[in-house]
Amino acid sequence: MTITSQHNQKLKEIRKLRQRRRWRERTGRFVAEGEDLLAAADRAGWPALERYSAAGSGLGGVEVDPELLASASGLGSGTRALAVYEERWAPRAAGPLCVYLHGVHDPGNVGTILRSAEAFGAGSVALGPGTADPYSPKAVRASMGAVFAVALVRVEGDLAALPGLKIALAPGQGVPLPEARHDSSAEGDEASRFPPEVTLLVGAEREGLPAEVVERADRVVHIPVATDSLNAAMATTVALYELQIRMAAG
Repeated sequence: MTITSQHNQKLKEIRKLRQRRRWRERTGRFVAEGEDLLAAADRAGWPALERYSAAGSGLGGVEVDPELLASASGLGSGTRALAVYEERWAPRAAGPLCVYLHGVHDPGNVGTILRSAEAFGAGSVALGPGTADPYSPKAVRASMGAVFAVALVRVEGDLAALPGLKIALAPGQGVPLPEARHDSSAEGDEASRFPPEVTLLVGAEREGLPAEVVERADRVVHIPVATDSLNAAMATTVALYELQIRMAAG
């Protein structure tokens, strides 16, 4: 049967999941749009709770009148397929490389960081206070499917819950990232050798990390750049690249 009414209850539910964070939190569900995202979910073994496609597209699931499906979509050009999934939250942050986000408000940045975390082998991304919903439509799209591959965990500012050496990324503070050492009291190779687990602490682009978070970090670093700063997602990507090289070297 093809859905042909704009008053269909399922379509109303999809709109609410797209537009309201509280509704996503209440139901524990979110929407992914587009064939590529749905394919990424399939590869990661995430079964869709509900799946919809434009009538005649042959993409499976419940068929919907194309114009109605476009009206339920958050994409400017509409979509040919979307699905509803159950949110997944890991019980604890995991290494060997973890990213902790504190006050990263922009869902696009959060989604891009998820993509970088997957690319550089992070075991988890921990969401601290004030961070955008990683299951919001913008974050899910920006993640390019990484939301289905990287473990997500909620952390209410408790750095003790994060694995390994805590490295705060703070513009203009600490030492340049390429010069960061594991043990500042040691010399030579012993000082440069990184532990088997590291957590990168990242704050918002404007505000950065709160002073109390920086103070509790084991190391404070910055990325030397010719401009005032990089945005949160770009800085995290650079830092993850550097850290995974250092950790692989031992």
